[in-house]
Amino acid sequence: MKRVPDTWVCEGCDAVYRRTPLQRREVARCPRCATELDRDTGTQHERILPLTLASLVMFAIANLFPIVEIELHGLRSQTTLAGAVIALAGEGMSLVALLVLATTLLFPLFQLLILLWLLVPLRWRRQRVVGFAWLVRAMQTLRPWGMVEVFMLGVLVAIVKLSSLATVLPGPALWAFVALTVLLTVVLSFDPRGFWDMADSAPQSSPASDESSGAVDVEGQRP
Repeated sequence: MKRVPDTWVCEGCDAVYRRTPLQRREVARCPRCATELDRDTGTQHERILPLTLASLVMFAIANLFPIVEIELHGLRSQTTLAGAVIALAGEGMSLVALLVLATTLLFPLFQLLILLWLLVPLRWRRQRVVGFAWLVRAMQTLRPWGMVEVFMLGVLVAIVKLSSLATVLPGPALWAFVALTVLLTVVLSFDPRGFWDMADSAPQSSPASDESSGAVDVEGQRP
């Protein structure tokens, strides 16, 4: 299959357009069905790698340090995320433990590692890693299954309920989870089409002209 890097293909109606440079914050939409073709991301591609590294640091802190410490009648107890998963499995809730492990630890970690594996060669060598397309698709498939923010909400609700029964002290991992939730929201909002733009060294073409297939010039719209 021959790749044509200087074109857009509409995901809504399969119309083909010649790629044109976008102005700052400009969005290109298909004039036939109004599907978004591309948008200017500014310097987002330069920020995504540092944000990914910061997310990995927060992820390590969130999983290595205690989430909360509970004190009741002079007795103290603290646990990490892994400790909570082990406790759930020990109580006979293996399925819940597996879901917590997958959605709050494994899937987010896989997403961040895939991002790092893709971005480092693109950022410094302008080269694609082996299995580039498959990894981009895998990251998109994993995206809905990472539920760190859901876990964060559950922890906050539990802290509020326990605060009337015992002394609850937030641990370093709790603050790391807060930072990780924000960072993941920013990192995983990165348009996967940006990976192809970063890997594509071909110059952009001149402004679009009417195609013989009946497609018209792409309309740039500012949000």
